[in-house]
Amino acid sequence: MQRILTPSKVCALASIRELIRENVSRIKPYSPGKVSEEVKREIGIENVVKLASNENPLPPSPAALQAMSEALSDVRMYPDPVCFELTRDLARHLGVGEESVIVGRGSDEVIHMLGLAFLQPGDQVIMADPPFALYPYTGTIMDCELIRVPLKHYRHDLPAMAAAVTDKTRLIFVANPHNPTGTAVSAAEADAFMDGLPEDVIVAWDEAYYEYATMPQYPNTLEYIAQGRKVLVLRTFSKIYSLAGLRIGYGIGSPEMIDALKLVREPFNVSSIAQAAARASLSDASQVERSRRVNEEGKGFLYDQFQKLGLEYVPTQANFIFVDTGMDSVELFDMLMRRGVTVRTGEIWGVPTFIRVTVGTREENEQFIRALKECLAAKANG
Repeated sequence: MQRILTPSKVCALASIRELIRENVSRIKPYSPGKVSEEVKREIGIENVVKLASNENPLPPSPAALQAMSEALSDVRMYPDPVCFELTRDLARHLGVGEESVIVGRGSDEVIHMLGLAFLQPGDQVIMADPPFALYPYTGTIMDCELIRVPLKHYRHDLPAMAAAVTDKTRLIFVANPHNPTGTAVSAAEADAFMDGLPEDVIVAWDEAYYEYATMPQYPNTLEYIAQGRKVLVLRTFSKIYSLAGLRIGYGIGSPEMIDALKLVREPFNVSSIAQAAARASLSDASQVERSRRVNEEGKGFLYDQFQKLGLEYVPTQANFIFVDTGMDSVELFDMLMRRGVTVRTGEIWGVPTFIRVTVGTREENEQFIRALKECLAAKANG
């Protein structure tokens, strides 16, 4: 039988938007990079190189793949809710106590825990501009005031961020290396920044790309935790360990900090397969070495090609490069996509001629450069 909505029912349905919390309605939905299957459907081509999401072009460690396979037999059961064995392994790997580690569905979930545990409406949250999308999301969902401090020469302006602190400031995010520029601050800069902050301000050092950084003066932020600072260090298995599809990351902080996060942690938040893969990945140092080597070789190749094309780029400490192509990035994205390559457009960060391109394998990098040359030539020729 056909159901007919009366006017009163239509009004009831239409008014649901009025029930959304005002601060939630201000959230800007995250815009992920196009997946390869989506591009294949749209364009009708099979060979698609995805360089849009900073994924590792290499597969996970063979040990991780084996651990995942073995873990499949127990998926009828709930996972370990406290990630006991992985927490123990991480603590040994990092040289910290087990009580200083918490595991989440990617470091994104740990960021969300941080907001739930410590932010109250009206608090100020400081971040660089442009920020990683999860920072404004977390501040907005907790009804906080967002303070965005512009980058200086594509890097965090830590003195300006410190100067922005008020008695309402509760949390500061520092992405090191930064996304989307790939830049990093030094140990000396980090020390000066931390020394100038009030004791009641929490600093989240987001080190998702930590393992890729090669600069000699990269800060050891775990020392701040040992010193009793109010710091949470965020790291992930998504990048160098090639486990992005499993969503697993972790935070390191003081036992008091971690206890607070545990209060808002969802039950059974990390799958048993993800826990098994992460444990196996930690035991395979060659995975990190392989990934670093491919990334460094890829960076060198892309730097050389950008220079030959006369394109300015930002030297990176991560597995992606921020490059000024001199043309509208949305138009370039469409042209590249039709040639089987996807990248991230810069207009989402307020720099419309920039793209962010992930460092791929040699073959992927070469395909990207071929496509880029064709696009730039086509644009130049009208």
